[in-house]
Amino acid sequence: MSFNKIKEVIEDGDIVILYLNPNNMHPLEVKAKISNKKGKIIDNVFNTAYGALRVISLIGQKYGSKVELTRGWAYVLQPTPELWTLILPHRTQIIYSPDISFIIHLMELRPGSIVIETGTGSGSLSHALIRVIRPSGHLYTFDFHEQRVSIASTEFKKHGLSNFVTLKEKDVCLEGFGEELKHKVDAVFLDLPHPWLAVEHATVALKKAGGKLCFFSPCIEQVQRTCIKLICEGFIELHTYECLQREMNVQYKLLPILDLECLKHKHTTEDIHKNEKEKQEKLLTVTHSHSLPGHTGFITIAVLPPSYARKKRNTFTV
Repeated sequence: MSFNKIKEVIEDGDIVILYLNPNNMHPLEVKAKISNKKGKIIDNVFNTAYGALRVISLIGQKYGSKVELTRGWAYVLQPTPELWTLILPHRTQIIYSPDISFIIHLMELRPGSIVIETGTGSGSLSHALIRVIRPSGHLYTFDFHEQRVSIASTEFKKHGLSNFVTLKEKDVCLEGFGEELKHKVDAVFLDLPHPWLAVEHATVALKKAGGKLCFFSPCIEQVQRTCIKLICEGFIELHTYECLQREMNVQYKLLPILDLECLKHKHTTEDIHKNEKEKQEKLLTVTHSHSLPGHTGFITIAVLPPSYARKKRNTFTV
């Protein structure tokens, strides 16, 4: 139940993050017994490169505390959507925190918002959306894959998030979002191979006062086709973004200091260079790393105006 609220002390049944280093973190369920691969019930002992940990011994420890392993130590952290994104079991390609934060900003979500998400996938975005809209908001998330729906449903229950999310197995491109969501939703997010097929259904789900539709696509051709459909359905203010990360190297460097007196007395170039080598100062510098920013996907946001102000355009073949 660790995702539900901020806690100080670890309790039985919590999901915790065992932090060894930035590239080595593990999710653990705090309970005495687990089932091994052969189906046999055994003691819950987690093995790491720094030794073993009896998971049940974490009960009563404070989150953020340092815990002993048999050959070292680690920290035990309360999970957040950002940490979960880094360690969750991948069932599909996921959206990472830089794109997630931008998506939430574009959709202008807040506590109390009613949001639709398709598809659920590995649940990376779902956890972040729930944190923003709770306690009075609700997330309706859809996925057509039965096994992914089953696993995600179990995770939401273990994480204490079931009261804030409704998960359904459905192909929304064919079936829509259901009559129960007609004109009740503030925002719709689409992460589908063919997002244009869900645009009409999203129009029905969004409130009559208007709302926002955001979709994530790796290919610009998908963006173009969906934007045509959005315009046909009366959406306005379409904007597409690409969120790229560039690393910066911050380090001290010895840099030559130009002697203006040397220039004033018109010394030779050789004298000036000699003087520069002798006079150097250690300065803090910032440079771009040599690695190129990697493409994740295109994020498009569109606004559906209030029903009385909507003007459907001529229908194009999409």
